[in-house]
Amino acid sequence: MGQTKPLTGIRVLELGAYISGPYAAAILVSLGAEVVKVEPPRGGDPFRRGVGTESPYFVQYNAGKKSMAVNLKSPDGIALIKSLLPEFDVVIENSRPGKMAALGLGVEDIHAVNPNIVYSSVSGFGDGGPWRDRAAYDSIGQSMGAFYSIMNDAEDARLSGTCIGDLITAITACMGILAGLVGRGTTGQGSDIRTSLLEAMSTITIDAVTQMYEDGGRTPTRESRHPQAQNFCLQTSDGGAITLHLSSSQKFWEALTRALGRPELAEDPRFLTYQDRLTHYFELRPIVEAEFARRDRSEWERLLIEYDVPFAPVLTAAELVRHPQTDWLQMMEPERDGLALVRAPWRFSGERPERDFIAPQIGEHTREIAGRVLDAAEIDRLFGEGVLAETEAKSPAIAASA
Repeated sequence: MGQTKPLTGIRVLELGAYISGPYAAAILVSLGAEVVKVEPPRGGDPFRRGVGTESPYFVQYNAGKKSMAVNLKSPDGIALIKSLLPEFDVVIENSRPGKMAALGLGVEDIHAVNPNIVYSSVSGFGDGGPWRDRAAYDSIGQSMGAFYSIMNDAEDARLSGTCIGDLITAITACMGILAGLVGRGTTGQGSDIRTSLLEAMSTITIDAVTQMYEDGGRTPTRESRHPQAQNFCLQTSDGGAITLHLSSSQKFWEALTRALGRPELAEDPRFLTYQDRLTHYFELRPIVEAEFARRDRSEWERLLIEYDVPFAPVLTAAELVRHPQTDWLQMMEPERDGLALVRAPWRFSGERPERDFIAPQIGEHTREIAGRVLDAAEIDRLFGEGVLAETEAKSPAIAASA
């Protein structure tokens, strides 16, 4: 690939499954780190869901990694992992609290072998408190983190459309890991970085929590922020939709009245100032909705650009992937075999980090990684006893087309 990436030379051992730990590691892969994913010999990461690398979800979160299949219930398996620790800079795990320690791979065990490791631990609700041992998945985090109540009307709780909780937890964990690596460069010491699904959700509900204090303790819901933000999501005549966000700027409000062909609205005493529009937002909204229903989305886009009104079309996922701005930003890897990977959300010196498109088979790199610390005879013994396992790599034809 020829790119110089900021984490080139950093090695990461991933003891993770599903999304939060693996996605954090996937971001590090995009930034140049070598990631070795440790999987159970039977079935691998449960997120493979029985179809291995045929799952687009698994590929999105694991492309570019190496896979090592190790039975962590075996003392020999644990011994192998510990013998590899001097090779690594980062360990990521997202198990229930106490599980890694019970295996002998808790932070104290890891740092006893390599005190310079940045140890990242992700849990559902933290490693203490009354919810410590509860099972936690994405929707549990969104629910517990108040996201469902914020995103819906009062007494109308509903699911959201994507795994926001797992994704923001991965990003939060990745931020902690990067901070740990920077800190290690200063102090020469590793770190113990812990976060949880519940804590990570607070990074995207902070505005609503603050609004609760501003509104005298009233519980925020889907509509709470709209008057303050002066935003609208408006249906157009062709079934499309447009989002406006005027904020407190007077010039954008006046520009909207001109785009609507309703300049008299700027003189309406209910809407004269931002404070007036905040107070009378729910009187203003149906007026704007009625106007937008008169034209199709493309016509509104033309008018809003002409009058410099902050807006965006409401894109579907398919429209986002194919949008010219997405293309200019190179947010997606070129599609291969019917799948396009989402790239890391940064550019370095103008370049978007790429990663190997191929996700590993279960244990595809077991011999390679184990060979760093064990001789061939010992590796063969561990394979024979079921401590280690491997799956052959994809055929050259498949790899070449991927």
